[in-house]
Amino acid sequence: MRELIVQGTREGLAAARARGRVGGRPTVATEEIIKAARDLLPDPGRSITSIARLLNVSPGTLYNHIPDLRELRAGTVPQQLEAGEQ
Repeated sequence: MRELIVQGTREGLAAARARGRVGGRPTVATEEIIKAARDLLPDPGRSITSIARLLNVSPGTLYNHIPDLRELRAGTVPQQLEAGEQ
């Protein structure tokens, strides 16, 4: 019985996607917000909370959408960029 419910749910979601429907909560983090946050992060005078408040998003949103946030805060080059330069 459970397998039928799971199968029906997956088929329904696939059919909705085929019609252009996307589920889930809409994201507030646009490309502009992420770019602005990346530009502000190296500034030691601004906290992550103040940057988030300025951009009208939560600090968690910044942590979720900027994987190298800690390196940007420290002013170091993210490891992904270092690996690409070699």
